[in-house]
Amino acid sequence: MKFTLIDKITSCNCVDKISSVKNLSLGEEYLADHFPGYPVMPGVLMIEAMVQTAGWLVRIRTDFAFSMIILSETRNVKYGRFIVPGDQLEIDVVVKEFQKNKVKCKGTGKVNGQVAVSAQFDLDCFNLADRNPSLAANDVSLKEYAMSALHDLGGANFIEEQNKLN
Repeated sequence: MKFTLIDKITSCNCVDKISSVKNLSLGEEYLADHFPGYPVMPGVLMIEAMVQTAGWLVRIRTDFAFSMIILSETRNVKYGRFIVPGDQLEIDVVVKEFQKNKVKCKGTGKVNGQVAVSAQFDLDCFNLADRNPSLAANDVSLKEYAMSALHDLGGANFIEEQNKLN
């Protein structure tokens, strides 16, 4: 990921709901160009923040079974307000359907209780080795990196909760 758009996972039931926050600061690299004189978080990055949040739920729920969790489709995207430096985007994602390699989600991002973005989206989940066996080592590295990153986001306790559910 070039941009990590999640600062902290705030809650996760390890099955179908997860929440996170993104604190938007003027130091975000992409704000220099979007827009000069009036920096706002690009809409596509608001969606990406929801996708990244959902990805953490998938990782926790599947015990990091997939090295790749990518956006495959968005529907019903709606924007309600700009997100400017100093705002905190509160993201809630609910998994509507969890199939073997496809996850259907609904997400909402709010700032001070106002909806800034909402969408339905699908994720595809897979390992690189499924497509090219020579990439199996990459899968291991990506999963290890994700496990470390989850701890940095305050998500270690959610892994413990998931283990209790199993």
